Formats: sequence, structure tokens, C-alpha cells
Amino acid sequence: MFDLFRSRDKAVRYLLGGLLGLVALSMVITLIPGFGSATRAPEQVVAEIGKEALTVREVQTTLQGMMRNKSIPPEMVQLYVPQLVEQMINERALAYQAKRMGFEVTDAETANAIRSVLTQLFPTGEFNKEIYERFLGEQGLTVGEFESNIAKNLLVLKLRNIALEGVVVSPQEVEREYHRRNDKVKLEYIVFDPSKVKSQVSTTPQEEQEYYNKNKGRFMTNEKRSFDVLVADEAKVAATIELPDSELRKVYDSNKDKYRTPERVNERHILISTMNKPKEEQAKLEAKAADVLKQLRAGGDFAELAKKNSDDPGSAQKGGDLGWVTRGQMVKPFEEASFTLKPKEISGLVKTDYGLHIIQVMQKEEARIKPFDEVKVELATGLKKQTVFDRMQGMVDRARVALQKNPQQAEQIARENNLTFQRVVNHGPNESLPEFGTSREVDTAVAALKVNEVSPVFQIGQSKLAVAVETAITPVRQGEYAEMQAEVKKQLTNDKTQKLAQDKTVEFTAKMKAGGSDLKALAKSLGLEVKSTSPFSRDGAADGIGPASYLEEAFTKPVGATVGPVTVDNKLFYCKVEQLVPADVKDFAAKREEMLLALKKRKSSERKELFEDGLVTQLVKEGKIKKYPEVIQRLGSSYRS
Repeated sequence: MFDLFRSRDKAVRYLLGGLLGLVALSMVITLIPGFGSATRAPEQVVAEIGKEALTVREVQTTLQGMMRNKSIPPEMVQLYVPQLVEQMINERALAYQAKRMGFEVTDAETANAIRSVLTQLFPTGEFNKEIYERFLGEQGLTVGEFESNIAKNLLVLKLRNIALEGVVVSPQEVEREYHRRNDKVKLEYIVFDPSKVKSQVSTTPQEEQEYYNKNKGRFMTNEKRSFDVLVADEAKVAATIELPDSELRKVYDSNKDKYRTPERVNERHILISTMNKPKEEQAKLEAKAADVLKQLRAGGDFAELAKKNSDDPGSAQKGGDLGWVTRGQMVKPFEEASFTLKPKEISGLVKTDYGLHIIQVMQKEEARIKPFDEVKVELATGLKKQTVFDRMQGMVDRARVALQKNPQQAEQIARENNLTFQRVVNHGPNESLPEFGTSREVDTAVAALKVNEVSPVFQIGQSKLAVAVETAITPVRQGEYAEMQAEVKKQLTNDKTQKLAQDKTVEFTAKMKAGGSDLKALAKSLGLEVKSTSPFSRDGAADGIGPASYLEEAFTKPVGATVGPVTVDNKLFYCKVEQLVPADVKDFAAKREEMLLALKKRKSSERKELFEDGLVTQLVKEGKIKKYPEVIQRLGSSYRS
């Protein structure tokens, strides 16, 4: 509770967690290079809904917020862009339709929604404009932007509620759902694994030669490429760089503000909360706070007393420790007390909206600029890292220019630019390279090059920059029998195995049908073992077989009926219903409400999708929604790397 006003990360998590169902992440506004101009160019609009434009900048900022909060992995962003754009269009289409239908949102409704979304900011129920504006400012939002989005989403909720009214679930549906979830079945089964027939398959040299002659078109060699690679390695380049103190001092002197620290205190506290407590308890709580203070004055252990008594969940188990705090991070009475205390001094009882605090300042630092010696290592590390990158980029760029003029001189050019040189001959896709192993980056860089053509600069792993020049290409061709013999044998064996497995499956299934329900007799004739599952439900799994979804048929058949063959992981299962275990009706009453709500939710979700899809389709037909696929595609492509 208390830490909310001093932890930006925690505040962001609270905000985004509360907004997920109500406020789109697109409210989190940050400036993205190239998309921040005041004049909107046509190529910056991904869609228009009525007279409102959905811009590239808004989609970009939404994605930035989602990546910061790890909602989607960075490598998936390109694939997620079209889905996100559709989601944002749908939300705005609903708000547009709600306005057309005359729905309105009052200021009071907006205010109540804000209180429910940002309850952490109003723990006593009282609105604090200063805290509210500061909090939104830390997220990059203006009050106007935030409240406009809240109102828009309330419109959407109103329209959705109207659309979802009247969802009815009958008693019979609830009963069927109960049985669907809880009826169980027990099976006997035998399993046939077609892969085991492979041991029965053999080939002769004559068969292999004949197979090759009949299927020559299947035996083609891969395209092979030969190329030279010139590489700048971060570790090797870094080893050549020395940064004298004089150079570091110049950087320090020109960036002193970067090393300026405000006045701050390292402190801990004990909170006896009085917030939302009845008036009759206030005296007891004040007495408790006074007693804790008395124990501290008498030499009591602050950390232990904090663990036992403090009502601040963010710091109690850390002995009340709040770490380093600067001005502006705490509520006013707490801040004034903190910056008045001397190191090791314990305050009296400090009253805030949260309750009564006992504060101890452990250390205090005046506002200052960190001296050169204190930041020297940090400065050198950062500067060296940037210098290494710049130097690597320059080395490879110069080499690339030289290669374009003299592609046959790659080894000499590598030497002149202090780059590692590697010559690769007859390399196929996904084959290992001596220096890099299997490298998708190298394969991609050379895949489309012509002989003597130079690749763009590309990255290998996390620490190498490289450039490649194509030296020769051996095209795809039909392989000679002698060089393809191993592949011929492999394919012939696979074909014969597949044919034998199919024949065995047909034979097996015929015997199953002929033998009726006598699974044991069939298993004995085939040298197989009959096994049994434990009783399982539709949402469970059958022992030894797999998910119950493969065996839905078993829940609709009587005891003694056969099921299958069912294929799971390339194995065939032949089953017999051994036992049906109906759901225990004694538990129905206890679970009825839960299932009723689940069925309503399912029906509502289905109706919601149909309603929203239909609405968007209609607005597109009316020309009220215009989408710009080429802009969406361009936006997705910008995240390719």
C-alpha cells in the first residue's frame, strides 16, 4: 500500500492489471521516433472508424506497453500486429456504434470507473488531484487522454451489456453439463505400434537400384554455395581498445548532470494502520503504536518489531526497510519527518492517511554530483561498449565497400581491416560451419546472393558482425546412384515399412471386427497384452493412451462395445468399454451454480463474438470502417528483426 507512491514499476503493474478488462493498453502514450509529428501523414493511419483515425503511433505505443509488461515475446510481435489492429478496430467500432445508438456516459460514471480502476490511489475514498495527476504523468498520460479512454470503454461496456442481455441456460443444459464433466469411463485396450514392423523390413542392393531407377526425380542434391565470410568479434575488438583517464574525464565533465543525485535518505518504518478502521478501534491502535515506540526507545530491535507489528505488507517482512527515498516519493507528513531526522534517529508517531508511522533514518545524503573516481568504472564500461560497437561497425562497413570493388580479394581485405576470415566451400542449408556451427544468420545472408555479390552487414549471435561474398554456386541436380545410395536405402525402407504397417493395420482391424468384443482372444492371437485404464472423464486422460478428447466415442457406447481404432502418436489403440461410471448426483447441487455461471459465460462469449463480428462487417459495408492493409503490413514488417 505505502510503496505505491515510491515504486514506479509497481504502480505500472497495478494500473495495467486493473485496466486489462476496461481500458485498452493503447492509452499508454510514449513517443516513438518517426511517429510523433503533429501532422498526420496518410501512411500513418492503419484504419478509420467513422471520423476517428487509428494511427500507427497508437498501435506502436500499445505494442511497446505490452512488450514492457511481457504480455508478448519480442520475437512474436510481427505476427501479433494484425491481431492487435483488429482488436483495436473492434473496440472503436463498438464505441462508435454506441454513440450512434444514443448511449452516453456521465461525468459521475466516469469518476466512479476511475475510482474502481485506480483504487490504490484513493484508499480512504477521498480524491487527491495532486496524486492523481502525478501518477498519470508518470505513465506518460494526460488527465484528458485517460478520462477520454475511460469514457470510451464505458460506452463499449454499455453496448456489450445490451447485446448480452437475455442469455438463458435451462436446467436440462446444466444437468447435461454436469454429466459431461463428471461421467467417467474405464477401458480395456490393446495397442499396435506400426513403427515396430520396421525391424521386419530389409532391402537388397537389387531392390535399391530398381527403386532408384523408378524414382530418380526424388533424389536431388541440395544447392551448394561457396563463400567467404569476414567477421568482427566483439571480444577481440574490445581487447584492442584502451580509454585513458583524460578521455574519460572529458566525457564526465560534459555530462555532469547525468551523475547528479538528489537529497535522499535510507530509512525504515513501522506502520500501525488506522485506515478504514472503526472509530472505536482508533484509541487501541494509537495505544499500540505508542507501545511499539516505547519499546524502541528502550532499545528494542527495530527490524523484529517491524516484522511483528507493521501493517505495511511491502516492507514489514524486510524489517520495515524502504531503501533509498528522495523528495516527492512519499506523502507529505511522512516526507517532512524523514528529511528532518538525523541518521539513526527515531521519530515520534507520524500521522498520515494510512495510519501511524514510526520512522528511523539509517543514512542521509545531501544533493550532490558523484565524483569522477566514483563513476569512472561505470563510465569506462559504457563508453567502451559503445566504442566497440562503433569500431566493429566501421571495420565491417569498410570491408564491405572494399569487397564490392574487389570480391576476389576477401582474405586480404579481412587482414587489412583486422577481421577474422573464413572460406566456406560447398555449404548446404543448415549444415554446420567450422567457426559458427549451424548458423541461420549466415545461411540467410548468402541464400540469395549471386557469384561475386556481397551481402549486407549482418549479425551472428550476440557479439559478431559479419559480411559475406559469394564465390561459387553448385545448383540443384539429380544425384547419381552412387552418391545417393544411403538416401535411396532410407526412402525404400520407409516406403516398405509404411506398406507393411498399412497391411498389418487392415489385418488387425479385420480381426478386431470378426472377433467382436473378445479383446483378450484377439490380443492372444497377435501376441499382444490387454491393458486397462483407470476411470477417466472427458476433461481427463486415459492411462497409457492419451487425452480423453481422442476417445469421445467411448462416452456414448454401452459396456462391452468396441471403440477404435484410435490413432495417438502414430500408435493404434483398439478399445472395449469395460465400465461406465456415472457422475455422483449428490455433488450436483453444490456444483450447480458454478456450472450455470460457466455455461452463461460460454454462451455470452459466443454471442459476443457473433455480435461484434457482425457489427464490424456491417460498418465496413457502410463505409464507416476503412482499413489500410498495406500500412498494417508495413507496420508488422518493421518488427521483423
